[in-house]
Amino acid sequence: MKHPNRHPAVLNATAVEVHHPTPLAPVPTAPLLPVQPGGIPAVASVVLPDGRVVTGYAIEPAKPDRVTAQPPVSRAAVNIALGGVGFLAVCGGLFLLTAFITALTALITQLVILAAVIFGGWVAVQVFSASGHRGGTTVNIRKAVIKRSHFHG
Repeated sequence: MKHPNRHPAVLNATAVEVHHPTPLAPVPTAPLLPVQPGGIPAVASVVLPDGRVVTGYAIEPAKPDRVTAQPPVSRAAVNIALGGVGFLAVCGGLFLLTAFITALTALITQLVILAAVIFGGWVAVQVFSASGHRGGTTVNIRKAVIKRSHFHG
């Protein structure tokens, strides 16, 4: 007799072995609880001069972490290096001052020599231009006599 729920092709099929996966044991986990990031800040209210009230959270500025690491170079070494640089700057300044004073002295000396040469040349021109009258001082006697007679006359 025929079974009502079976198909004729299924009756001749061989038995199929079915494998079911076995579930793994659950991993114990802590219950998840919501956590606030650092706490709830206090609510601040400010009364404006016109009577309105402004309410809000006060926000504090983020403070940077303090650096506790030592600098790669010691402070004594930095101070010594800065002192050396300052000493070299002072020595260079004194050298430049000395060079400036030496150059100024040379300039003044050359100006004095130039003035002496110019004055000496002027004196030489005066002496040699007056010597064209056979040397000595030329006196106009006629004018002197006129002046004398004018004063005594």
